[in-house]
Amino acid sequence: MAPMDELDAAILRELQSDARKTNRDVAATVGVSPTTALDRTRGLRRRGVIRGAILDVDLALIGRPVQALIAIRVRPPSRRNIEGFRDWVAALPDTLGVYVTTGSEDFIVHVAVPDNTSLYAFVIDRLTERPEVADVRTSIVYEHIRNNRIAPCHSTGTE
Repeated sequence: MAPMDELDAAILRELQSDARKTNRDVAATVGVSPTTALDRTRGLRRRGVIRGAILDVDLALIGRPVQALIAIRVRPPSRRNIEGFRDWVAALPDTLGVYVTTGSEDFIVHVAVPDNTSLYAFVIDRLTERPEVADVRTSIVYEHIRNNRIAPCHSTGTE
């Protein structure tokens, strides 16, 4: 796979700032022709660097103002239990993200719910009812700040 060059990185930066930018706007900003920008963008998609665009919604405005990170330990830690729990929890409508981790927890699950009562129900009625769940620790998220403009590493390319 070809490493990313400065033009690829510039196009990626522009699309990360606003994925709805027109090809003409991207080309003008990075200083190339629209054809070149389109060819490079298609190349980034073909190589899997750009996997899609995600709609960012205000969770509070859609009725989910309470976020939490839930650390979960699964026992016994078999592949079947880990993968089964991962797939189940990822499919729940309150789940924003699932991280399979090392260390004392097997998972960190990021959820968004309407209120603390709903969070309590999620933890007590959904998670702890699973036979493989051995331990659950919940932390309320006060503020979630994301970096949507992550730059490629220049030293490694796409190796």
